[in-house]
Amino acid sequence: MSSAEPSPQQRGPSLSRGTLKKLSFAHSTVYICLLVVWLVPGLAVATSIFGFVHGIGWILMVLLILLALRARVVPLRTATAVAVLGAIAPFFGSYEFVREGRKHEGSVDASRELQPEAGVAASGTSPGGR
Repeated sequence: MSSAEPSPQQRGPSLSRGTLKKLSFAHSTVYICLLVVWLVPGLAVATSIFGFVHGIGWILMVLLILLALRARVVPLRTATAVAVLGAIAPFFGSYEFVREGRKHEGSVDASRELQPEAGVAASGTSPGGR
């Protein structure tokens, strides 16, 4: 196997929209846990742990989202929500992934509606031509 194409084992993890969406939701879950342990008195150690995980998670999300933006996997609006607003609350990034997914699904459904049905196009008869 001497081709320039790397084998699937040599490739790195995927920067697909789906992978980034899952990571964004995982980061939001960590942040929810951070808020809960911060509100409950006496959980200073858990607060420190979840705060550290949230901080490292945000840094990793920023790096990944910038790579995805450069590869044109995500739009600038989603990248901004994850990178800038994600430090305050990662829910903005998760929401943008959901909104973008709905927008994408809507455009796919609309393009399916615009395609003529095979039976009508192949018949060659007009509605008034009987």
